[in-house]
Amino acid sequence: MSLVALPFYQKRHRHLDQSYRNTRARYLLDEYASKRRTLTQSSSQRSLSQRSSSQRAASRTSLGGTTCRICAKRVSELEEEQRENESKKRYQSLEAMYGETKRQRFLDELAQLEENVQLARSQARDKLDKYALLEMVEDRMAWERPSYLERMRRAPEILVRLRSHTVWERMNVKLCFTVQGFPTPVVQWYKDGSLICQAAEPGKYRIDSNYGVHTLEINRADFDDTATYSAVATNSYGQVSTNAAVVVRRFRDDEEPFRSVRLPIGLPFSSMIPYMHFDVQFLEKFGVTFRREGETVTLKCTLLVTPELKRVQPRAEWYRDDVLVKESKWTKMFFGEGQASLSFSHLNKDDEGLYTLRIVSRGGVSEHSAFLFVRDADPLVTGAPGAPMDLQCHDANRDYVIVTWKPPNTTTESPVIGYFIDRCEVGTNNWVQCNDAPVKICKYPVTGLFEGRSYVFRVRAVNSAGVSRPSRVSDAVAALDPGDLKRLQAIHLEGEKEIVIYEEDSRFPAAAIPGPPTNLHASEISRNYVVLSWEPPAPRGKDPLMYFIEKVPSGSGHRLRVQNTRRPSAFAVSLQTLVPFLQLFSLLRTAVPSAPGRVLASRNTRTSVVVQWDKPKHAEDLLGYYVDFCVAGTNLWEPCNHKPIKYNRFVAHGLTTGEQYIFRVKAVNAVGTSENSQESDAIRVQAALTVPSHPYGITLLNCDGHSMTLGWKVPKFSGGAAILGYYIDKREVHHANWHEVNPSPLKDTIFTVEGLTEGSLYEFKIAAANLAGIGEPSDPSEHFKCEAWTMPEPGPAYDLTFCEVRDSSLVLLWKAPVYSGSSPVSGYFVDFKEVDAGEWLTANQTATANRYLKACDLKNGKTYVFRVRAVNASGVGRPSDMSEPVLVEARPGTKEISAGVDDEGNIYLAFDCQEMTDASQFTWCKSYEEIADEGRFRVETAGDHSKLYFKNPDKEDLGTYSVSVSDTDGVSSSFVLDAEELERLMLLSNEVKNPTIPLKSELAYEIFDKGQVRFWLQAEHLSPDASYRFIINDREVSDSEAHRIKCDKATGIIEMVMDRFTIENEGTYTVQIHDGKAKSQSSLVLIGDAFRTVLDEAEFQRKEFLRKQGPHFAEYLHWDVTEECEVRLVCKVANTKRETVFKWLKDDVLYETEAAPDLEKGVCELLIPKLSKKDHGEYKATLKDERGQDASVLEIAGKVYEDILLAMSRVCGMSASPLKVLCTPEGIRLQCFMKYFAEEMKVNWYHKDAKIPSSEHMRIGGSEDMAWLHICEPTEKDKGKYTFEIFDGKSNHQRSLDLSGQAFDEAFAEFQQLNCFLVADRGRVVGGLPDVVTIMEGKTLNLTCTVFGNPDPEVVWFKNDQDIPLSEHFLVKLEQAKFVSMTIKGVTSEDSGKYSMSVKNKYGGEKIDVTVSVYKHGEKIPEVSLPQQAKPKLIPASASSPGE
Repeated sequence: MSLVALPFYQKRHRHLDQSYRNTRARYLLDEYASKRRTLTQSSSQRSLSQRSSSQRAASRTSLGGTTCRICAKRVSELEEEQRENESKKRYQSLEAMYGETKRQRFLDELAQLEENVQLARSQARDKLDKYALLEMVEDRMAWERPSYLERMRRAPEILVRLRSHTVWERMNVKLCFTVQGFPTPVVQWYKDGSLICQAAEPGKYRIDSNYGVHTLEINRADFDDTATYSAVATNSYGQVSTNAAVVVRRFRDDEEPFRSVRLPIGLPFSSMIPYMHFDVQFLEKFGVTFRREGETVTLKCTLLVTPELKRVQPRAEWYRDDVLVKESKWTKMFFGEGQASLSFSHLNKDDEGLYTLRIVSRGGVSEHSAFLFVRDADPLVTGAPGAPMDLQCHDANRDYVIVTWKPPNTTTESPVIGYFIDRCEVGTNNWVQCNDAPVKICKYPVTGLFEGRSYVFRVRAVNSAGVSRPSRVSDAVAALDPGDLKRLQAIHLEGEKEIVIYEEDSRFPAAAIPGPPTNLHASEISRNYVVLSWEPPAPRGKDPLMYFIEKVPSGSGHRLRVQNTRRPSAFAVSLQTLVPFLQLFSLLRTAVPSAPGRVLASRNTRTSVVVQWDKPKHAEDLLGYYVDFCVAGTNLWEPCNHKPIKYNRFVAHGLTTGEQYIFRVKAVNAVGTSENSQESDAIRVQAALTVPSHPYGITLLNCDGHSMTLGWKVPKFSGGAAILGYYIDKREVHHANWHEVNPSPLKDTIFTVEGLTEGSLYEFKIAAANLAGIGEPSDPSEHFKCEAWTMPEPGPAYDLTFCEVRDSSLVLLWKAPVYSGSSPVSGYFVDFKEVDAGEWLTANQTATANRYLKACDLKNGKTYVFRVRAVNASGVGRPSDMSEPVLVEARPGTKEISAGVDDEGNIYLAFDCQEMTDASQFTWCKSYEEIADEGRFRVETAGDHSKLYFKNPDKEDLGTYSVSVSDTDGVSSSFVLDAEELERLMLLSNEVKNPTIPLKSELAYEIFDKGQVRFWLQAEHLSPDASYRFIINDREVSDSEAHRIKCDKATGIIEMVMDRFTIENEGTYTVQIHDGKAKSQSSLVLIGDAFRTVLDEAEFQRKEFLRKQGPHFAEYLHWDVTEECEVRLVCKVANTKRETVFKWLKDDVLYETEAAPDLEKGVCELLIPKLSKKDHGEYKATLKDERGQDASVLEIAGKVYEDILLAMSRVCGMSASPLKVLCTPEGIRLQCFMKYFAEEMKVNWYHKDAKIPSSEHMRIGGSEDMAWLHICEPTEKDKGKYTFEIFDGKSNHQRSLDLSGQAFDEAFAEFQQLNCFLVADRGRVVGGLPDVVTIMEGKTLNLTCTVFGNPDPEVVWFKNDQDIPLSEHFLVKLEQAKFVSMTIKGVTSEDSGKYSMSVKNKYGGEKIDVTVSVYKHGEKIPEVSLPQQAKPKLIPASASSPGE
């Protein structure tokens, strides 16, 4: 059915959402509620007034009935007086309140006014002071200014001079210099001595000056701007000048000498053209872009617009295919500041197409085009199709609208079986599915709309895998009757008022019978249906119209009712059956198009191919075409375009250079897609054949006065075919005509031009030719003077080329000078610099004899230029021409040379190049000299692969090998073949020539549970004819009971099992395998320690097997620590029964436990609470019954004991309490309580992050549940943060306390109080002992002192901090609880050491140390200092033992 486009009123319709209607309804309800509230209040007031009047009347009636009229009058007068008094009092109170409020307001305003006056006065005073100060400063400066200016006056001086520039045509040039002087100099600019006037050429020059920096900018320089520019600065004291040369070279776009094929799209001419003439040049262009649905992208071009005007600019237009793009919520445009961009916030396949940017001005149209490809987003269900696109709404009416769309491309998915259409009312987010079953065609009438409401639509495709993502939402469309607008008319009233009514409201009565419809005609006829159209009746009445449609079969007079409809102007009638209107579209069956015809693919660029095809024979209502491609040799088809294209030619972009592709096409209409066309022939992606670009770099290499030798560089692009030769033209300077030098093409890039006139100036140009023809000639060379070269230095090197350009290095190649001077060339210097730098740097400090140099340590991303200077005995010659700029950056996808060995054992170097053209050639070099020795090398090239084979590789082949590919963008690589790499390749070649059977695993052994030993190996592959044998100590063994040998050729495993491995089996084991020509051998040496290891392991496994036949330990004895800090010894038993006896032993002594372990559980435990050194020993668990016995031993000592302590430290550290303070008579004690504490634990105390060692002042100790730090006789220095740390082997557990401020003061006060009461009664030494005693061997030593304490103290003697056992040798006496003595009879050298005496009672005590030194008879008495009284050390009251 023909579709009617949306009328203009649909586009201008204001689509109001549901929230708008809700707001309007709420407004009406609020207004209604306020009116109801007002009416209710007025009615209630009226009822109250009526009630009060009735009450007054009733009161009068009741008074009249009981009193006289005089009394009633008096009562009423009294009531009125009372009311008047109350009103007077109320008025007086209000008047008093108002007066008080007025007085308070006046006082507030008066206070505010006073504050403002004070503020104004202070501000005025500040301003007057400031002005006075400024006047004083100005007066002083007025006296000093003349002398200051006199000192400043000086002539102009140039600080930064002008710099010469060489640029391309249409580039901007900016010359700048810096000058200073006083008064400020006036600067004028000159071109070749002529004053530059900006007004003479508007927009050409721009002169600017800022803070002494003067600039001249030449806009879009051309060839005529080549000149010497001067700047002259002048003031009253002098004049200075500076000059620079500007050379403008003609620009040629060498990036792509041919244009890619464009799509057949004709853009419309712009209706509005700016009145100004602008010259527009594209500096940066957007290219072919690939994106995915849902992503964002910006297409941007950088422009140079001349002249640059701020208020007037050319107009920028964007086109997608041939449709003008306008701004929307999906697209944003920007034009200005030298840029034009088109941004997409959320891409859909609707956005795919050829985008063209047109810059329109009176000077013409400048445009640039590139394709934007938008791929499908990842499907919600694997295998689901892509989303439909290009959703449009047509033929909108009051209750329906027709929706059309384009189908997705299903190259890799299953075909689409239908579509679901969803609608959503504007302003909501509730999507409703319109159809229950998928529709087959891309057209659907959406019915059930509400008149006056606005809707948006979307479509989802369905296939066998699932439902696609939804399409882009359509534009909003309103459900309106298109005929209503025509029937509206306006009636003007008095003034400017008017009303709008329908035409029938004024002309026809309400019950008028409508007239007949007019202009009935068939607007569309098909085999299955007819579309009828008519005009509404002229007298229609006010009621809604209903149309009855009838049809009359040919040849009969019977009329058949077809349908009733309210549609005003069109309806489709079936010619066969009576079809309801909602089922009409199922009959709109347009045939599926036939497949397109022959597909032809042709070369375009290095990454694209032009695909053309014949249109299908049956092309009914085509929506477009889909193009698919695949790599030749595969069947993996991928889509080229994701939106149907309307024309039968397409450029497939994004292809890989050098790869071969096949293409196919299918046609699309609203019913579906056609069959695939025939596949095209395979085509290799290469640039189209064209004429070569121009040669460049023409250099004069030698001149003898009658001839000149010229050299030049090959064209950057050969046009896709080999260069056949070059043609040279010459002319004398100032002559207009060019003369041909060579009628036949030249093969080389060097040529001597004869027949020249000495002293004349010549210029040359050169053109290259290939199969496509002769290319454009080069630019004219520089002016070369024909005069003989006689200088002794060599001439310039020439033909500077680059290869192996990487991120920080490159290789420079050149050719030797033609003119060598008075002596041969001995070397070369290479200079380089960045493009914008002024100073040349030398890459090599000493001259190199090679004609190549690898420049390293270059900056990535920088552009450099190079030159070469030749050297001979006379000196350094003139430099070569500056090379072309080279960007130091590795090309994407750069490949390197690989080395390998082929199937025949030949060593080769290989290189691949996918950027090759038909004219490309591989050139292999050694030391960057082309290889010509066919006796040592062989080159094989096939397509884009090339290999260099070594015929007889040896040490002479060591060196650097390189390869370059002509007619590419500098594709090259190198490979260093050193001795190590050659040896590796030789070994690999030998393996290929002498094949071996590869082994997955060499010969190895494995020990089974019963002590059996298995020797085995595994080969990669064994054929059924493979043979093998085992050899032990040079003696072959065969399969027997002692040596069970077998082979599984499917897996390649060969094994031998020995049931009993004994001392006699020591030796070498070898397996030899033969499989055709290949063979292999593997040996295993079991001698000495290696054999004993295997023997011990086998014997152990055998014993383990026997042990497990009876009761045994499944897990041997091990330990862990419980959360209560108890050590638990655990073992697991197996194969036990009731008669099995289990025992615990410590040091082979039965260890009694409270309960016998339950062997049925399989776990036996022994708890050791509060582990200490007394628990050291060997713990053993034993199992025994009539089947055998087993034992498990664990020794708790040494490393085991330390590990247990660390584990206990972890539990204790986690359970440690915060530090607490306890004051004693001796000082302040910091305590940390925990589940268990032992002195062997790794604990540390810190004061202010410094570790505290145990001393007399800081004593460290602890008990079973506590660790403490005792600060004896604390002072101010002991303030600070204290930290207790316990280490568990992995982490530290810390507790901290800040003992400073009030905490320290309180603790110190309590300490002083306790010390005053108890210091007198504690145990102490009254008569001291000497600190050092020296005695001869055999004598008797008597140490005596006096002690005191209340109660009597306890006295204990120690030797080296250990208790002294009393005997006849050691005698200790305590008399009257005061006099203490210790006697050592017959002193020996073993009695030397430190002796200590501890005196302690419940209040504390003291400890004295005496050092005893024993010497033998006849020995010299040791020289010692005079003995002094030993100083006692305090012992706290709660110490665990006197020794502490």
